[in-house]
Amino acid sequence: MFKKRYGLYSLMIFLLLGSCLSDAVDESNQDSSSTGDAVFLLIDEDSIDNGNEPNNFSDVDINDQIARIGLRDQLRYFKQNVGQRIDLYTGQVGDEGWFALTSIPNRWINAGPTNNGLRNYLAPGPGLGSPNVDDDREVLLDEIPNVIPLRATGLRMLVGQTVLSVVYDSDISINYSPIEGNLKGDNLGIVAFKVVDVRERTNGSSSSLPIVTVEIMDAELVIQRDLVLFSNVPRPRSSSEPFDIRPPGNVIAPEFIDAN
Repeated sequence: MFKKRYGLYSLMIFLLLGSCLSDAVDESNQDSSSTGDAVFLLIDEDSIDNGNEPNNFSDVDINDQIARIGLRDQLRYFKQNVGQRIDLYTGQVGDEGWFALTSIPNRWINAGPTNNGLRNYLAPGPGLGSPNVDDDREVLLDEIPNVIPLRATGLRMLVGQTVLSVVYDSDISINYSPIEGNLKGDNLGIVAFKVVDVRERTNGSSSSLPIVTVEIMDAELVIQRDLVLFSNVPRPRSSSEPFDIRPPGNVIAPEFIDAN
């Protein structure tokens, strides 16, 4: 009798452990793209463009053939390669390819269709990529304060972070006194990724900014996350200073605020 009970108890424990392990495997296989915060950035043609190294994307890969003001479709290559790791160049000092917003303009909040300015930009709302009452799609996209170009230190601070970005088909131009950006122009769409590594670029010009290794994520899921702004991003003093092209070994921890 003892042996039978011992065998029954052993079988029950085995089945229970098996169930727990199965649940753990299921959880580990779940797509985590819709959990946690995502940092909102802007990217322009100096990082993602057709025909440029290191990826030599085709026009179809990056939606170039359908680019337009306010396009928010996921870039085709990124949609089809979730989980893959690729390298992205990030421009050069004075002509950067990645930008952080540290605040959201009140005019974006007031534009609608929601009471969240960043969500209105992503929709896009009237004057933020779709026509307003005057049929002007871009009236709210010029002279946007606190559009900060990312150089080596700022890029290094993003390692480990999940990013959601609107990608521009041309340059995002920056003025430095005060610092503000012109966000007019055609968009290629949106991308999402995790920043895996940032390293010095040694095969470019003397002012080339780092290479960033990213792991592609599903932007259609990441856009559902809570979005945050990179609030303590280093602010360049001018288009040439600081000449910050080498990622430092140690950086301060990034700070983020809710995007309103």
